[in-house]
Amino acid sequence: MTDINQKLEQIVQLEKTLSKIKDLDILQERILTECRRIINADAGSIYEVIENGKSLKIKFGQNDTRQKLLQPGMKLPYTSFSFPISETSIAGYVAKTKKPLNIEDCYALDPSLPYKFNVNPDLLSNYKTTSIFTVPLQSEKELFGVLQIINKKDENGNVVPFSEQDELLITHLANDIIQFLENAYRFQAIVTRMNRLAALRDPKETGGHVERVSTYALEIYDRWAFNHSISPIDSSEFRDNLKIAAKFHDIGKVGISDLILKKPGRFDDFERNVMKAHTCMGAQLFHPSEDELDVMCFNINLHHHDRWDGGELAYPGKVNIDEYKTGDPIPEAEPLTGNDIPIEARIVSVADVFDALSNQRCYKEAWDVEKAIAEIENNAGSQFDPEVVRAFLEIKERILAISVAMKDAE
Repeated sequence: MTDINQKLEQIVQLEKTLSKIKDLDILQERILTECRRIINADAGSIYEVIENGKSLKIKFGQNDTRQKLLQPGMKLPYTSFSFPISETSIAGYVAKTKKPLNIEDCYALDPSLPYKFNVNPDLLSNYKTTSIFTVPLQSEKELFGVLQIINKKDENGNVVPFSEQDELLITHLANDIIQFLENAYRFQAIVTRMNRLAALRDPKETGGHVERVSTYALEIYDRWAFNHSISPIDSSEFRDNLKIAAKFHDIGKVGISDLILKKPGRFDDFERNVMKAHTCMGAQLFHPSEDELDVMCFNINLHHHDRWDGGELAYPGKVNIDEYKTGDPIPEAEPLTGNDIPIEARIVSVADVFDALSNQRCYKEAWDVEKAIAEIENNAGSQFDPEVVRAFLEIKERILAISVAMKDAE
């Protein structure tokens, strides 16, 4: 009884932490991590409902056994796939029936059952899935997704079935976190609508660009944080804020006149300087700042076009945002250089340029991704922070996988 009381106390503390997370992706990732930790499960996945309730899409997969085979700081390969909600798969069955499912051995399922275990992931990864506990993440009105926990381990590290206590704990937690998921979905909807508004104003930008930059930025930060020995606990709030703030990096373009923003030809010097002022207008939206998310949005908007070396192409520099008048050209200011540029802006700068180069726009063709990566590398120490570029290059394969997976996000 003492053990379950301790775990229930852990759940209470966890719920306090989860309630503070704003970004949906960060929340889902944390839910999977902590559910596995509470009942000592080796692996797991979390799926979200897409296509108006017709399909499930994997959001995160975790596997401690496979993770231990990687070099420190590396992540498992990025995967992205979806499948119809039907009773033929385990996760689909749980999504369809809205009921938890506890399987002792997925290789010994009764053939008469409607669902089957897909052995292909095990074959491809050389991993053996045995025990699986799958639970729906649902409110009274809506199914948000499915949580699947794999291979419970005992105190000796042996894989064992999930117990009734495990079922109780995870089902209890799944019910309690629905409010957090609802809040995160609402917050995500607001962010998406704001960026759709910006996209309506600026035909050169897309929703896919915003989402990719945000995802790249988080991946780059994770590697940068590892390289700088920043613990997951210390980086938790920063990650949450960065994932959201990066989506607003060009929101200031809503303040640019259509005569300039939608001009088909080349800008003259005046127009170019007005266009550069989107950094100031974006920053003004988050000034004065009310919390750390506002501060990060302010920093990214204002400084993601500043350069590490403070070269002549950098802007806006050490501008006084209180003195800037909306609609004016960008004011002259001293350069902002090196570590004086906030780290979140240095990271988004790399993510933004890579995505802009590697994707087609109405005014240019997409660069080959290897050429785009080489361009980032060649500008380390001039345009970009060398340590941020180092982190970017160290996760190149993951960045490329995300680029391919999110190509359809336009």
